[in-house]
Amino acid sequence: MQTETAPAQTAPPRRQLTDVRGFWRVLLAVIAPLPMLAQGLYYLLLPWAADASFPQRVQDTTGHLNLVGSLQWIETPFLVGLIPATFAVAWVARRGAPRLATAGALLALLGDLAGFPLIPNNDRLTYLTATNSFDVDAMSALSGAEDNYLLGQLGGLLFIIGVTIGLLLLGLALWRSKAAPAWMGWALAIGGFTHPFVSGIVPGYVAQGLGLWVAAVGFAGASYALLRMRNDAFDLPPAPAG
Repeated sequence: MQTETAPAQTAPPRRQLTDVRGFWRVLLAVIAPLPMLAQGLYYLLLPWAADASFPQRVQDTTGHLNLVGSLQWIETPFLVGLIPATFAVAWVARRGAPRLATAGALLALLGDLAGFPLIPNNDRLTYLTATNSFDVDAMSALSGAEDNYLLGQLGGLLFIIGVTIGLLLLGLALWRSKAAPAWMGWALAIGGFTHPFVSGIVPGYVAQGLGLWVAAVGFAGASYALLRMRNDAFDLPPAPAG
């Protein structure tokens, strides 16, 4: 008596997943230097003195409405792109200098995430006061109250720590990882660490703007590494869960 064997069951073919590692790698490379380039230009074009009072800033803005209006857009890449740019440096340096990259990323990203929502944007308040004919004394009082608000001060402190210490560590991590030329890592370390202090050496915003452009060179080190990197070195390939 013969018995029939059941046909072997074959697993259905798995759908091929799209590999988007190249997209993310190139996107991060493009974004990395833009925030500091934009913010450096913003500082260089500001039409008022660094120590100008709020009423004086409104007066200077009134005489340069088109310029200050354009600066609101020029600053946007900094506000939107600094977090992914910071991530790009950390991602590039993490394998060659894991502890430095981790410490720098934690401080820098904490500063970004605390500073952007908590620090009052008095430059924008100045522009809105000038363009909407708001009462200058009332808006000046509002600006002062925001400056003295504890959460805003805490956000400012964390942001300064992120820019100085966080970017210093990330620059050292980029240098130590050898993922980019050494001078690019040092540019990031120096450009970030000196940012709050250069205005005391060179009055006005010029030194701060140029310092951020130095930091932008350091961020471009991440772009250099990402564009030379193979997708397999950037991340694992796509794979279904399970």
